[in-house]
Amino acid sequence: MQRRKFIQNIGIGSLAFPLSSFNTSEILEDRISEDDILIPSSLKEGDTIGIVSPASAIFETEPYEVARDTFEAMGLKVKFGQFTSNRYGHLAGTDEERAEELNDMFRNQDVKAIIALRGGSGSARILDKLDYEAIRNNPKIFAGYSDITALHLAIFKKTGLVTFHSPVAVSTWNSFSFDYFKKLLFDGEQISYENPQEKGDNLAITKNRIRTINPGKASGQLLGGNLSVMTGIMGSNYFPEDWKGKILYLEDVGEKIYAVDRMMSQLYLGGIFEQISGFVFGKCTDCDPGGSGYGSLTLEEVIDHYIKPLGIPAYSGAMIGHIDDNATIPNGIQAEIDADKGTIKLLQAPTK
Repeated sequence: MQRRKFIQNIGIGSLAFPLSSFNTSEILEDRISEDDILIPSSLKEGDTIGIVSPASAIFETEPYEVARDTFEAMGLKVKFGQFTSNRYGHLAGTDEERAEELNDMFRNQDVKAIIALRGGSGSARILDKLDYEAIRNNPKIFAGYSDITALHLAIFKKTGLVTFHSPVAVSTWNSFSFDYFKKLLFDGEQISYENPQEKGDNLAITKNRIRTINPGKASGQLLGGNLSVMTGIMGSNYFPEDWKGKILYLEDVGEKIYAVDRMMSQLYLGGIFEQISGFVFGKCTDCDPGGSGYGSLTLEEVIDHYIKPLGIPAYSGAMIGHIDDNATIPNGIQAEIDADKGTIKLLQAPTK
């Protein structure tokens, strides 16, 4: 998988506690109902945002400076985790260090939100070392994407906390990505997502078009993220089991089409698709046939094979993924999709 290489190209998708596995899964509910959802508080200017590295390391100093400048430009104070610049192989410190850093940020009352410095790989290695009871008792914004999907899914299952599939700290923070981030995390707006409708000099829209797979509208809790990371923890105690009525959204990067087919097949065989009420596929950046011999299915053919027979509202092409114009999506929030128009409308506030 080429996720680490791709992310390097776009921007490298406390209190002391014993370094041990907390195993709080035994004392927390595995299935979260709507009544159990924890909605975090909104950000405001002057708040402190904690930056953590739960996955891959960054080996240069400039990305840290850019990350600080970015969030200070938003009017926020920045606190880096105590192990953010550590290294253990390709990882940003040992598993124990990366888990302790994230646990500390949730316990720290001065930190109002947490964002991952980058993705890469390694987040799944710390799932059994997180203090889910502390996370549930200290609900706050947690944001990031790509490999951070493992943390989003585990936190949602164990605590019910609404988290945010958003650009990471070293992503490209242009006006598009910041606008969605601000509307959700600062303003708590029940926004509607729609792809840019720019034609330029063309008579028709040629960029970022949506494709309706099955027409219609569907409502349910948004939940999803990176396809390969999601299937990587499927079957574990940190993967949500109850997908009934949910709207599944997916994205990926650098995967060969046959690998996408294999992972979609895993979700199908695992019974995920038969439970969901709606489906949205974002971008599969740099996903090509690879060495597929005499031929390959197209990405459209792969998606249609699994999704069309479901008959549920579904579309692809949403602004979600390893792209500069990456929209922030709240996990666990009720939403409605319109597969004909290619839109997502939030039905409840993502922050309070």
